[in-house]
Amino acid sequence: QRENLFYIRCKVLENTCSFIIDSRSSCNCCSTRLVEKLALTTIPHHKPYKLQWINKDEGIIVNQQANVPISIGKHKDKVLCDIVPLEASHVLHRRPWQFDKKTIHDGLTNKISFQHLEKKLVLCPLSPSQVSED
Repeated sequence: QRENLFYIRCKVLENTCSFIIDSRSSCNCCSTRLVEKLALTTIPHHKPYKLQWINKDEGIIVNQQANVPISIGKHKDKVLCDIVPLEASHVLHRRPWQFDKKTIHDGLTNKISFQHLEKKLVLCPLSPSQVSED
């Protein structure tokens, strides 16, 4: 489980979306398709960069961001995400989100917990069959 991505579902503007939490990288991302479909407002990236893992041959230039309004159960938040052409998920949160929320990953139960508005929230991952439904 140490190497697995953590898959859950969230709501973005009342639309159910796939959401991955990955502690191995350093940017919060949302898919180009999500931004276009939900007509999210984009802003220029303050520090554009080249992202190699999307297209290993040439990479892509990440030069746009969006504040993505997410809700997971009762937890509501806006997360600044880099816009990239993701296929595996609509939203991909990485170390910055986990750091800001002070999340704790229990490797034994594979649950992620954090405090929000003085209440503890516990996220349980989707099963492999639920993930494949996306």
